[in-house]
Amino acid sequence: MTHNRSGPLLSAALDAAARGWPVFPLRPGGKRPALHGESRCPRTGQCAAGHRKWEQRATTDPGRIRAAWSAGPFNVGIATGPAELVVIDLDVPKDGKDRKGAPCGATTFTALCERAGQAVPATRTVRTASGGTHLYFTAPPGARLGNSAGRLGKLIDTRAWGGYVVAAGSTTPAGVYEVTDDSRACPLPGWLRDLLSPQPQPPSPARLSSAAVGNVPAYAAAALRNEAAAVAGAPEGSRNWTLTRAARALGRFVAAGDLPRSVVEEALKQAGEAAGLRERECAPVIVSALNWSIAHNPQGRAA
Repeated sequence: MTHNRSGPLLSAALDAAARGWPVFPLRPGGKRPALHGESRCPRTGQCAAGHRKWEQRATTDPGRIRAAWSAGPFNVGIATGPAELVVIDLDVPKDGKDRKGAPCGATTFTALCERAGQAVPATRTVRTASGGTHLYFTAPPGARLGNSAGRLGKLIDTRAWGGYVVAAGSTTPAGVYEVTDDSRACPLPGWLRDLLSPQPQPPSPARLSSAAVGNVPAYAAAALRNEAAAVAGAPEGSRNWTLTRAARALGRFVAAGDLPRSVVEEALKQAGEAAGLRERECAPVIVSALNWSIAHNPQGRAA
């Protein structure tokens, strides 16, 4: 008698669908979708009106699932967005140097919870084939979170809209995905939702400066916008240095009479605040750097 390799995988797909989680087939023994791409789309069946990607083709229909898995021992993908799930993926260091002394995603996540004064959430948990962990949460009502990579910490990714996870019961050469906590997926805690929510964009440096520069020379206005943009986008650890450098660069235009000092100070202050600096941190840096630049650049048009 031939062993039916699709049986356990079909059961895994039907189990996920019964929980309301749309599924689609992954390549046997792998983690990539076993569906045609847009370049090879036949434009028939589900794609008759145009190519449908895996997120659109994922289903909870038992009939469609049985038909799909009758064709082969496909692993099971859960489309996390349509499933209204947010899955936190706690990975492990890869082979080689990364593994030596490097904390795994689970350790980093525990430390994150401790810093937030929160307990590690108890929720549905799946051990991945590589030894990592998937924590399943229901998505916040009304929110449309996307995927993230490293936003919560090193070796911590999340899957929501636009992403999928390999379901328990699937197998790869590295091992089996298996449930280690069969609890119901609990709601994503609010503090994690806040960390994963898209951050409001800082004001555009172009808007910060254009309303105030008036009829100054075009090259001076462009320099102001470029320096303000550099400050607004400066990462933590280089913000003060970037602000100092910008103020010194723009001080030449102030000395030459091309830019009013008040306009430069206001634009750089707003850009610094957009980067995450406080007003009281910005002001002394800007004043000191402008004073230095003006003193070192006698009157005359800036080059």
